[in-house]
Amino acid sequence: MNRRELLRMVALATGGAVIGGEFLLSGCKNPKTGAGISFSADNIAFLDEVGETIIPTTSSPGAKAAKIGEFMKVMVTDCYTEDDQKAFMAGIDQLNEASKKANGVDFMKATPDQRKTLLTAIDKEAKEYQKEKDAKESAERQKANKERDKLFTWQPNHYFTMMKQLTLLGYFTSEPGATKALRYVQVPGKFEGCTEYKKGEKAWATS
Repeated sequence: MNRRELLRMVALATGGAVIGGEFLLSGCKNPKTGAGISFSADNIAFLDEVGETIIPTTSSPGAKAAKIGEFMKVMVTDCYTEDDQKAFMAGIDQLNEASKKANGVDFMKATPDQRKTLLTAIDKEAKEYQKEKDAKESAERQKANKERDKLFTWQPNHYFTMMKQLTLLGYFTSEPGATKALRYVQVPGKFEGCTEYKKGEKAWATS
């Protein structure tokens, strides 16, 4: 599995194109990033726990082992537009408030089951939001094409769509994700044009 295949997998899992994916592929920094974004140690710890809820530790290491909070920090800082950066940072507070409303405690104090139930509900909300967003932007884009020089308005992406995409991307491109959760053969290795697949086996790691 290469990076392009991984981006397609993440897009299917989250119901939309991978935000900032073009900059991940090219290794470039988005020129439209903002200048005032800053992640605290508490933010990183919070995002580690969000990622661990999405990909928990089982027989394989979870997202926290991949230092997913640090990965999110780099991606949001370097690859997101200023509007998406603001939406992502605001989302940390929104997720915490949603936990207080649903469970009576901050997200960091919630039990694993409470966190899982909360994120499952927010994931559904995020997918609906992204679907409506894409439909509105498509309609505005068509209208702008008919009326010369008219620009259409972009909406920021849902914060949880960004968190989930970054968790999947960061985990499956990390050392623990690629070597422990996926099947991995270190390069160089022999070429096998056809290999037998048994139901339930792990997918192959990224290349």
